[in-house]
Amino acid sequence: MTALISPFTPEWHAELELGYARFGDCTRPVQRRHSGPLRVQKHLYAEGPEVCQHIIVHPPGGIAGGDRLDISAHAGRNAWVQLTSPGAAKWYRSSGPASQTLNLHVEAGGTLEWLPQETIVYSAAQAELKTCIDLEADARLFYWDMVALGRPAATERFDDGYFQAQLDIRRDGKLLWHERQRISGADGLLDSPIGLNGYPVFATLIATGEIDADLLERCRELPGRVRGDLTQLPGLLVGRCLANEALHARSWLIALWQLLRPELLEREAMPPRIWNT
Repeated sequence: MTALISPFTPEWHAELELGYARFGDCTRPVQRRHSGPLRVQKHLYAEGPEVCQHIIVHPPGGIAGGDRLDISAHAGRNAWVQLTSPGAAKWYRSSGPASQTLNLHVEAGGTLEWLPQETIVYSAAQAELKTCIDLEADARLFYWDMVALGRPAATERFDDGYFQAQLDIRRDGKLLWHERQRISGADGLLDSPIGLNGYPVFATLIATGEIDADLLERCRELPGRVRGDLTQLPGLLVGRCLANEALHARSWLIALWQLLRPELLEREAMPPRIWNT
């Protein structure tokens, strides 16, 4: 009898667990555990000791069917953490789903900025993302994400596969924001006026706090090659945009961050050097 040999389909299961604490006027990493291909580079203090910056790196450079990434970060009381990435996250075409789970926890008095670069979802990818953010008391958050469906520069439309994402934000256990989305390849929403309206890139910004009408209007008047707007909700500021290129969405988000950070986080914005490389 001849044994049946299954085809070899390598899968990457990676975990990254980060923890930060405040010591005097300095935020320091106190936990860094990883398994599989997820790492952080050396922590940086470009703005001084109060803000600890880490760059999350996924060495394989892309995510394919069967891959699973689990990332968690915990900012302790009064700690200030800024997390970003060195480049785009690429979700490749595959015959099975790949997933990413992100858990962020910020204690009272803490601040967490989640500012990754774009996510590129290739046609025929099967991408499943889940993000859970827990805030305690007066903890502050500045969060964004950018998603490019297909590869417009290569004339690739998102004609197959799917992208689905879930985002939950809670403060002291109370749900502040719940969002789910699923876009399938060749879905009518890709071109519908009530969907993406033909734009392959969309981005979301969510920040805790409230701004006055004057600053809100200045944000809305920012020049840019996007179709975007902002909404002030009780305790949350939400921004959305559609764009033809990820670069345009990224520029819009950075411009907003530079306007909003001094008001919401009481600190001038200093873009990480990795964004310029």
